[in-house]
Amino acid sequence: MTIRDAVISDAPALHRLNCGSMGYDYPEEKTAAQLEKLLNSGRDKILVAETDGQVVGYLHLVDYDLLYAGPMKNIMGIAVDPEHRRMGIGRALLEAGEEWAVVSGAEGIRLVSGEKRTGAHAFYRALGYEGSKMQLNLKKMF
Repeated sequence: MTIRDAVISDAPALHRLNCGSMGYDYPEEKTAAQLEKLLNSGRDKILVAETDGQVVGYLHLVDYDLLYAGPMKNIMGIAVDPEHRRMGIGRALLEAGEEWAVVSGAEGIRLVSGEKRTGAHAFYRALGYEGSKMQLNLKKMF
């Protein structure tokens, strides 16, 4: 397995992971446009896990700056292909993301995980992530 920075040609694989692993049916062409934008933003980091030339996971982090805490990174998405789970891919992605966060001056990493994803919660806690409250996630689409 190799962890590397994402490139624009990874868009089809990221689209597949978003649909199959995360349940987001966002169009592939829009995924490619967003990927290009994020790769050029200067504040996003997208890492992919590759096995035998196939992208089997990804991690997206972005700057998370607040008025009440030091600089952090926010995990916007992490996905591992269901056929490749429990092989250390998620752990490797998070460890690479943490290394980048430290090097880029962050004091920590934040993530939000769906209330019913109890298996994911156990995974994150086993890697040292802690949480003390449940939150309601609201959005307004235009």
